[in-house]
Amino acid sequence: MNKTYRLTLGIVAGLVVALILIVLYQNSYKMTEEKIQIATPKGVLTGTLALPKNYSGKIGLVVFVHGDGPINDTYDDGYKPLWERFASKGYASLSLNKPGINGAPGNWLEQSMEDRAQEIRYAVDWAKTLPMIDKHKIGLWGASQAGWVIPKIVKEEHDIAFSILVSPAVNWITQGQFNTRKELEQEGASPQQIKKRLDHDQKILQLLKKHASYEEYLSMADPENIIPKERWSFIGKNFRSDSTEELSYLKSPVLLVLAGKDMNVDVKDTERVYRQKISPELLSVIHLPKVDHSMMNEQIAHSKSLTFLTAIFAPRQLVNDEYLKILADYVSQR
Repeated sequence: MNKTYRLTLGIVAGLVVALILIVLYQNSYKMTEEKIQIATPKGVLTGTLALPKNYSGKIGLVVFVHGDGPINDTYDDGYKPLWERFASKGYASLSLNKPGINGAPGNWLEQSMEDRAQEIRYAVDWAKTLPMIDKHKIGLWGASQAGWVIPKIVKEEHDIAFSILVSPAVNWITQGQFNTRKELEQEGASPQQIKKRLDHDQKILQLLKKHASYEEYLSMADPENIIPKERWSFIGKNFRSDSTEELSYLKSPVLLVLAGKDMNVDVKDTERVYRQKISPELLSVIHLPKVDHSMMNEQIAHSKSLTFLTAIFAPRQLVNDEYLKILADYVSQR
């Protein structure tokens, strides 16, 4: 083995070690994570409790309420930058696996929004028994579909200290229409193509309203856009969801965070409804013009390769830093 080859091999080895150290450092967070199990009358809930590394006395807690989809407790580590910011302000975070995810019993596609709310009530009641948690400083964080869940939680849990709602949905049907239109526009669809798709969706909606079977749905479904059977059942349970009137149950401070590049939720309509239904002295509204529905920076969100590389080498940069700072400052003021 000549000197040049050995030198090259040494440089490559050094770079590999450096990359490994960078990845390990970037994916290490200043908090302590504990896997937890919560026994409930409806089965065991599993998840993660993230605590500040150094704390004394009682600390606050943020309980996470997921959006749609098969989401695990860490959101594939996507929640961790926010947990770390909350920990820096003396707050713990509690997040559950959805039923059927990460080995958790059950199936999230069999749940109604009320089922989801009851899970969080169980989690809140469990958290109140923890010696380090100040039961008067327990708040909720929720995104997207959580807009239908959080009002149901606070209807029963009257001592929730605050609620943070990020890109929350208001009405299932109008949200779906908005999302469909925005996605088709982004794909370059013509007005005629958009109308055709929306007309088709209206026919699907009529099937849902008359509790049509999955076989009836298949008889008229678009072959290129088939809804799986379990998803059809889930939609049937929840498509009437509308938080408009239930928002009046929110009697503690509310932070509403809206994304300027949101294609899932009509943020103007969401803000209008929230301002109508929640007392002005309780509601704070934040607009972040350059982020998408997931609070990701626009330039990263539009590139799958950049999203992948950022997740590995700089995961804290996936989520907009201004968003993280605003939320951390908000809980510290509670």
